[in-house]
Amino acid sequence: MFQLPILNFSPQQVAGVCETLEESGDIERLGRFLWSLPVAPAACEALNKNESVLRARAIVAFHTGNYRELYHILENHKFTKESHGKLQALWLEAHYQEAEKLRGRPLGPVDKYRVRKKFPLPRTIWDGEQKTHCFKERTRHLLREWYLQDPYPNPSKKRELAQATGLTPTQVGNWFKNRRQRDRAAAAKNRLQQQVLAQGSGRSLQAEEESGGEAGGAASSPAVSLSSKAATSAISITSSDSECDI
Repeated sequence: MFQLPILNFSPQQVAGVCETLEESGDIERLGRFLWSLPVAPAACEALNKNESVLRARAIVAFHTGNYRELYHILENHKFTKESHGKLQALWLEAHYQEAEKLRGRPLGPVDKYRVRKKFPLPRTIWDGEQKTHCFKERTRHLLREWYLQDPYPNPSKKRELAQATGLTPTQVGNWFKNRRQRDRAAAAKNRLQQQVLAQGSGRSLQAEEESGGEAGGAASSPAVSLSSKAATSAISITSSDSECDI
């Protein structure tokens, strides 16, 4: 008769390995380690009560795209407050990614707000306190400084910045992604407004040449003024910082 594998390590030892691999960010090794654990009922029962093991399983489920398993773990096990921040980020990001796939486009701040309303945090990873999605000024300052140095940080830099700001690597990655999207949109709008401004100036010069000056110049002035205001508005958008989403 086939014998189920027996756990050679205590649940505490397994939890220690999970915590070490989680802190190192080596999700692939963490997944392989979890897969190698025994499936004997007694061993599974002990491991399913260990928060470090459950948190590791949730992280692996997220990174492998197994969101159904992630939601099942988070909704059916009570976690301590120390794990709430990381698990909340996984819950939200998983729902964001599902919504993006369904809509076929990146989500904006309003879209993410609607997703959070539709899929509120389960009480197993939330203590009932209102959660703000805006970062503190010191955090924004650090993020902006790093962004100017490197708009595309690698996983190692994301973990380093997460430790410096108190955020999760997922939140850091989302901030950089949203900031790049805002900058691209602002740059495109700025180019468009500059084109309008150039066209307005060209029409003004042509009108002055045709009319001999004053009448044509006065007629084109409103267009130039309007274009200048639009261009100024576009430039101001480039420097804006709305980090009210993760």
